[in-house]
Amino acid sequence: MKVEVDISAVKFDERGLVPAIVQEESGQVLMLAYMNEESLKKTIETGYTHFYSRSRKKLWKKGETSGNVQQVTEISHDCDGDTLLVKVHQTGVACHTGSYSCFAGRRMFGATGKDVALVEDEPQNMPMNILAELYEVIKDRQLRPVEGSYTNYLFEKGQDKILKKVGEEAVETILASKNQVRADILYEMGDLWYHCLVLLAFHNIRPEDLFGELMNRRKGGKYHKFTGKTGERPDM
Repeated sequence: MKVEVDISAVKFDERGLVPAIVQEESGQVLMLAYMNEESLKKTIETGYTHFYSRSRKKLWKKGETSGNVQQVTEISHDCDGDTLLVKVHQTGVACHTGSYSCFAGRRMFGATGKDVALVEDEPQNMPMNILAELYEVIKDRQLRPVEGSYTNYLFEKGQDKILKKVGEEAVETILASKNQVRADILYEMGDLWYHCLVLLAFHNIRPEDLFGELMNRRKGGKYHKFTGKTGERPDM
């Protein structure tokens, strides 16, 4: 069914383009790209972001070759109509460098209160990026089983097996910590985090939902709306 949306409020520039800020469901800004009328209509029609490449002078779908697609949940324009805000559900990473966001790790000013050097981030320094990628692999195994996959084995056995493994890895992490062997702590914590991601996937909860919960705690916010609890958390 074709969706009819009035885009008359959008003001394209002299090149027929409008900048589009892409934002994750968690609130994180992922990237900025440009749309023309055709790509905007294509985005609305398909539910996935399409942009116009100024260098190649052609339309392109985000994730068409990488698989890192962006499913659109909402599109808004600003008060002047010359900028779009596109809220999406990001699959995989948004940046061609392998970063989850094109802006991650590239702060020029702020935080420390003084100018800092522009530093390109490395994927291994981006925990959100790595966890998001690993989660996508786990979800892919859940939706498209691969013979011999340990992840598929866990999903086939069900929640009790996953919970048992989370418990086992938690105990092994505790023992590694008590023994104060750094390599063992990292190894066992890696196993624990992996099985926790499998548990999140089992409940269709994404890592960014967990990040949002932690950020809310950091800000002393109210309990998560899905917990059914009220009141303020103590400051961390």
